[in-house]
Amino acid sequence: MMAIHSVYIVSKSGGMIFNYDHNFPKVESEKTFNFPMDLKLELRNKKLVVVFGQRDGICIGQTLLSINGTLVNGGQMESGPDALEYLSDETKFPVSLRFGRTRMTTNEKMFLGSMFYPLYAIASQISPEPHSSGIQVLEAETFKLHCLQTLTGVKFIAICDPRLQGMEIILRKIYELYADYVLKNPFYALEMPIRCDLFNDNLKVLLETIERTGITNV
Repeated sequence: MMAIHSVYIVSKSGGMIFNYDHNFPKVESEKTFNFPMDLKLELRNKKLVVVFGQRDGICIGQTLLSINGTLVNGGQMESGPDALEYLSDETKFPVSLRFGRTRMTTNEKMFLGSMFYPLYAIASQISPEPHSSGIQVLEAETFKLHCLQTLTGVKFIAICDPRLQGMEIILRKIYELYADYVLKNPFYALEMPIRCDLFNDNLKVLLETIERTGITNV
């Protein structure tokens, strides 16, 4: 299904003021390993992350979610043992390990959202053409990032399926919702995080409509 995975709004000063995860794909892989494992794990930001040994759908950067069905949280198994110590014990093998991509925390999203601001500025400056608009599309194997910058400098960013067409129209529609339900809200202050139920509800309806019918009814 072609879908929009998430929407971000970055203020003109570079801070993330809104994000919404709409259709975040769930990517998980489970494999049985013998000792010694041909994967290397490290504890990063309270998560056990694959840093070496990409194989069989398990990718570098994915997080260890469970060992033999026991959930792993913060490097510890729910049953008590330290996960790395458990996996260093040859007598515990073979083991079934489940890996996946965990959702980013709010702080991680704010950090990544704010990182887009300097990248956008750099792209504008290094462009061989004068008055470049900066980054409008970033394309990867599994997703596309689309960006619309308004005249006031606010950036609307959407992460979507690479096959989805008409993202410029969709971003402009999201901008219209922002103008109608956020900027016209007397309790909203510019540059502050957006907390507006009407905007959230109408954005959700818009994205669901696009999933069902495409952009023909937008």
